[in-house]
Amino acid sequence: MMEIVRMVVVLSAITGLAGFVLSGLKVWTTPIIEEQVLTNVQGPALKQIFLQGDNDPIADRKNMPKPGSEGETIIVFPSFKGGKLQAVAIEASGKGYGGDVNVLVGFDVAADNLVGISVTTHKETPGLGSRIEEPAFTKQFKAKDPAKATLKKDGGDIDAISGATFSSIGAADAVKQAAGWYAALKDTIKTTW
Repeated sequence: MMEIVRMVVVLSAITGLAGFVLSGLKVWTTPIIEEQVLTNVQGPALKQIFLQGDNDPIADRKNMPKPGSEGETIIVFPSFKGGKLQAVAIEASGKGYGGDVNVLVGFDVAADNLVGISVTTHKETPGLGSRIEEPAFTKQFKAKDPAKATLKKDGGDIDAISGATFSSIGAADAVKQAAGWYAALKDTIKTTW
């Protein structure tokens, strides 16, 4: 009986120590992972959207309260030209065929139109659903009124990718979500920078 108690105590100590080490590693690596995502995923996507800006949108980013949810924030990336705010980008997501489709959506702060979009991450089928990243799809959003940046089947101006309807829907839903957040935050955005 004592041997069983000793095994339980030893096993409990080992699993407790392992849990403590794993939680410590998570706390230690989370900021490093976030920085890598900013640099290697969102940075290139921002460069595709903000062709005219002369600032570093990653360095100038701000966290703002996420509309419709308490305690959560979203990151807003600004683009300046000559010290004047020209555009902002917000990342949102929609459900695609393989999972979430994350899209950075740029907004012109003067015209309240879309500057463009760039797909940051997704798990869509290579060669089919992954075509949402291609310019043939993403360029359709450039200079669009956010209300018309939906698929044609939903009354908008955007052509879905043939054979990748769910991926197209996910990208369009992400744009719609970002547009809603932008509409709710645009007065705050214009006074922040």
